[in-house]
Amino acid sequence: MSKYDPLWNYIKANGTDNFKLTYAEIEKIAGLPIDHSFLTYKKELLEYGYKVGKISMKEHTVAFEKIQ
Repeated sequence: MSKYDPLWNYIKANGTDNFKLTYAEIEKIAGLPIDHSFLTYKKELLEYGYKVGKISMKEHTVAFEKIQ
């Protein structure tokens, strides 16, 4: 079990091919602050049929892409 499981489940349930979430939205969904460990945990998302695309430090967003 991962600390980001609530986020991964949300992304899988979303079903959209490509979308962005703000850091604030991610923190609300995951129930914890986003930190550098996100870069390690993001590999888990592949099991849910998605991958992390661009992480924008300027816009404070993370792009998610469905694996085809």
